[in-house]
Amino acid sequence: MIKLNAKELRTTPVDEEAAAAIKKNPITIILDNVLDTYNVGSIFRLADAVAAEKVILCGQTLTPPNSRIKKASINTTGWVNWEYEKNTIDAVKKLKKQGVNIVAVEQDPRSKPFNKVSYQFPVGIVVGNETTGVAKDVLDAADMIVELPMWGVNKSLNVMVSLGIVLYEITENF
Repeated sequence: MIKLNAKELRTTPVDEEAAAAIKKNPITIILDNVLDTYNVGSIFRLADAVAAEKVILCGQTLTPPNSRIKKASINTTGWVNWEYEKNTIDAVKKLKKQGVNIVAVEQDPRSKPFNKVSYQFPVGIVVGNETTGVAKDVLDAADMIVELPMWGVNKSLNVMVSLGIVLYEITENF
């Protein structure tokens, strides 16, 4: 297994054989209209860090190739499997037909504390738009909704930070 630092990732061409050889965890990350390219790129770095199977970019989420996404991802967009789906709900329905358990990270009356639930694999984690969150139809289709506690005056965390916390909780089960 190769391990590249940030400089090497930025300058090393993607080795498709090496990328395919990385053992992937049964995790799919679904971005529901995430608009900030810094968040998108950072989520690619996070997907690489947890060896997620893939990232699904939905709706208005920008896709690679994009210089701002590439910069924030430090070129992990070439190492992480990804696809685009026009509608998040369509992506969720396809995954559910494949037996993937869908977990939305969102503040909602139905949500449970992220660290007090049992995650079932394979799992799809949905995170939403920086302003409006995960769409209602996607929340309704999710198998579970989880949220992070907020004890200060701020109502929420950055989408990538929230996703990172939940993903590392999930990987504790491996």
